[in-house]
Amino acid sequence: MTTKATWDKVVHPLNQPVPFEDPWRLLPRSLIKLYSIWVSLTYPFASKGHKLSVHYTCDLFRSKAHRIKLGNSVEIRKDAIVNVAAPPERNGEPIIMVGDDTCIGPRCQLSAKNCIHIERDVIIAQSVLIMDHGYAHEEGTPPICEQGATEGGRIRIGQGSWIGQRAAIVCTRGELVLGRNCVVGANAVVTRSFPAYSVIFGNPARVIKQFDPVKNAWVLGSVQSAETGLTK
Repeated sequence: MTTKATWDKVVHPLNQPVPFEDPWRLLPRSLIKLYSIWVSLTYPFASKGHKLSVHYTCDLFRSKAHRIKLGNSVEIRKDAIVNVAAPPERNGEPIIMVGDDTCIGPRCQLSAKNCIHIERDVIIAQSVLIMDHGYAHEEGTPPICEQGATEGGRIRIGQGSWIGQRAAIVCTRGELVLGRNCVVGANAVVTRSFPAYSVIFGNPARVIKQFDPVKNAWVLGSVQSAETGLTK
């Protein structure tokens, strides 16, 4: 008599558990592990926690690592760029700060001249741009590449937030703050602050949904006032 378990093994052999991972997948994982250990031991970060994971294709300069502060279990994935655009001051304060258990996805770019502070438990999807300055272009006639960077501002992304694929968070002046547990949709362009528990979409970005912790309920169709920062 053929049992159902026996029949499944005969008819559906692909459903059987794979005894081990594909060996070719183990090679890049081993390289990432070795490179992460090398970065942890040799890069002079302002501070770093344990279990740092840095992909070997990441663009991260040792000469500017002293302006970067990383928490525990931070992951920086393939082809990400972590750029310190400030002058190379030997004793300067950290201007890129990444909290515990944060993941910076593939092909992301962080470029900080003043301060980018990403709090703990933040998920950043692939190809996200976070930039606290821009390129100067006021003079008009000289090439943009010769006009340098703008004065810029400061960016803080609150704890537990999620930044969707290809979103751009850019602060050219002042301070841009996303409150905790914000969701930034794919392709959104964020140039101003939003309160906690906001779901943000569009170009320019706006709040399409917000959680009210007092009512313990989601509020639909809320829009943040650019002047007051309050939700209507």
